[in-house]
Amino acid sequence: MTRLKVTQVRSVIHRPKDQKQTVRRLGLHRIRDSVIKDDRPEIRGMIAKVGHLVAVEEVADNEGAKGTETTSRRKTS
Repeated sequence: MTRLKVTQVRSVIHRPKDQKQTVRRLGLHRIRDSVIKDDRPEIRGMIAKVGHLVAVEEVADNEGAKGTETTSRRKTS
């Protein structure tokens, strides 16, 4: 199954509540957060709703983590 890497590239400040909730339900918390999700119709619909706030790229099955989703964040000191 194809997997999608979803990265938040724009802020959810001053966005409608439903868009904020959709970004959070995708597992994104801040700009440059990335998650890897299975390519399913539900996820595609969520991405379509907030496509202007996220960047999406397809990743091969062997890339990413072994689980159904992963989160990568910048290390902050």
